[in-house]
Amino acid sequence: MGKSTSDIFQTEGILLPEDAFVVMVRTEWNEEYVDRLEKGSAAVLEKENIRYRVLRVPGAVEIGFAVRHAWESGIRPHAFIALGCVIRGGTQHFEYVCKSVTDAITHLNMTLPVPVIFGVLTVENIRQVQERLGGTQGHKGEEAAYSAIKMISLAHSLKNQAD
Repeated sequence: MGKSTSDIFQTEGILLPEDAFVVMVRTEWNEEYVDRLEKGSAAVLEKENIRYRVLRVPGAVEIGFAVRHAWESGIRPHAFIALGCVIRGGTQHFEYVCKSVTDAITHLNMTLPVPVIFGVLTVENIRQVQERLGGTQGHKGEEAAYSAIKMISLAHSLKNQAD
């Protein structure tokens, strides 16, 4: 039998490094919604006593650059969380932005030694945003933080097994 979606919120028994640290990279575009994503992520990280830092970028396309540049500048979190909100408009711009940010985060996950969590809403309308910020679809900012915690734990346990 498969796990329920509520299992993502279970952190009991998860082992983390004592100095666990996360960098959230969040967009200024659609700020009122991204603020709520950030608050949800921050609340979970604070509850789990995980330090964090927030970097702001103009839009979703810039998230990949910020993550890569932070890492290359010597910032060494145990995970990055990418937060943004892309809402479909009347042009193909939506598809280009969504593909760009998805490709960038996928590439970073394959090349950096730490996870980059996809917390970018890609939605058709404001109703879908509301559903994902505490409505029927949960709170995607909180879910992103829980995903980061679980991936940090996985990386930490694999590292310890290799030692």
